[in-house]
Amino acid sequence: MDAGSSEVWQMMDVVLQLSVRDLVHADLASCGWAGSDHHLADVAEQLERVRTGEVDYLAVCPATDIPVAKGGVDYQVKEGVGTLWQLAVHPALRSCGIGAFLIAAGERRIRDRGLRRAELGVEESNPRARALYERLGYVAYDRRPDSWIEQAPDGSLRLYETTCTLMRKELT
Repeated sequence: MDAGSSEVWQMMDVVLQLSVRDLVHADLASCGWAGSDHHLADVAEQLERVRTGEVDYLAVCPATDIPVAKGGVDYQVKEGVGTLWQLAVHPALRSCGIGAFLIAAGERRIRDRGLRRAELGVEESNPRARALYERLGYVAYDRRPDSWIEQAPDGSLRLYETTCTLMRKELT
């Protein structure tokens, strides 16, 4: 290409065929995009709770069957409610509708248990996620401080503190 010349590129829509299945321990090796080793160890612990029926943990996968999104539904946080948590989409695939697909799958799991309300917490420093939840029909009803142990880039563990807006949706 000569200096100063340009080309016109026409971008085509990319269609991904996605499926939802249960996340399993073997998936964790390919989920480094979702968080630190400490976070993935926590996810592994949550997968043990799947066996007791306390939680569902989902993976969204394209045809390769490698997760590109993951998230849980905890049925123990509040009686009669499915609480969505630990939702994550591969960074390269955000804003493609995969998060909405994951949340819809979580809501189906909640309804399949005969429950009619989904709830979640979103960090107040994450307006993009909150905007998604609002588009999907979630309504803020409270806010509260939250904290968890996170892994720093140097591998050390530290307490992370934040404030979350609590949101809910009545499922039909």
